Amino acid sequence: MHINLINKYYFISNFDTNIIDKQDKQTTIIYRNYTSKVIDEKLILKLKKYCKLKKVKFYLSNNVKLAIKLDLDGAYIPSFNKCTKHLAYSLKRQFKIIGSAHNIKEIKTKEIQKVNSIFVSSLFKRNKNYLGINRFKLISNLTKKKVVALGGISEINLNKLKLLNNSEFAGISFFE
Repeated sequence: MHINLINKYYFISNFDTNIIDKQDKQTTIIYRNYTSKVIDEKLILKLKKYCKLKKVKFYLSNNVKLAIKLDLDGAYIPSFNKCTKHLAYSLKRQFKIIGSAHNIKEIKTKEIQKVNSIFVSSLFKRNKNYLGINRFKLISNLTKKKVVALGGISEINLNKLKLLNNSEFAGISFFE
């Protein structure tokens, strides 16, 4: 049985056309490169152009100001980023800001940051942020923002998303 997904979010840390080519139009690419302190605007513009060619949305992680400057589709604010400077920026109507959270305190921070959607993790991946389905549902009910499942989603547990009444998810390994 196949789940009908509205949006999928794929985190990438390098530009690989083969991986982007495999994505459908419901996939949003989120570029995050936490290994280098130098921001390569040329690479980001190259990624933007390629994603536009493939009709895939493209977001930049952890730099709302640069995402606005480069006219990207949106920006992703990770859970460790508590900054609210972006609230002073003027945004285009289609520009979306999304963020991630691991607990109730971080969800409230993302609400203050006025994100459009909150990625709550970890749904299936058994790490220090592991929630499982029941705790994920409880935490999701504490916000009026759209909640996106993140962490450990695979072909095997994809149908379990139906239990959440959630048709959106984010990840890395699922797409590779």
